[in-house]
Amino acid sequence: MGKRLYVGNLPYSVGESDLESKFAAHGTVESANLIIDRNTGRSKGFAFVEMSTESESQAAIEALNGTDYDGRPMTVNEAKPMRPRNEGGGGGGRW
Repeated sequence: MGKRLYVGNLPYSVGESDLESKFAAHGTVESANLIIDRNTGRSKGFAFVEMSTESESQAAIEALNGTDYDGRPMTVNEAKPMRPRNEGGGGGGRW
């Protein structure tokens, strides 16, 4: 199983195919998921890329972290697991 990578500080013009191309130079890209704002339909400037092996993931981190992507220094590191959200709802009701 590969490693999921967090890719941040992306230009808002980048698409998923652009990410796949950039990371493919360092191994097999299993998936590239650009995070999109639901309200605007625009990129939020970060994505998750999954490489097929640990060594490919490490190679991508070493090669791409801090490199310039259309004028922005890209952040590439191992994605951390999502923390569970609080189950509580928004209150605001009357007593």
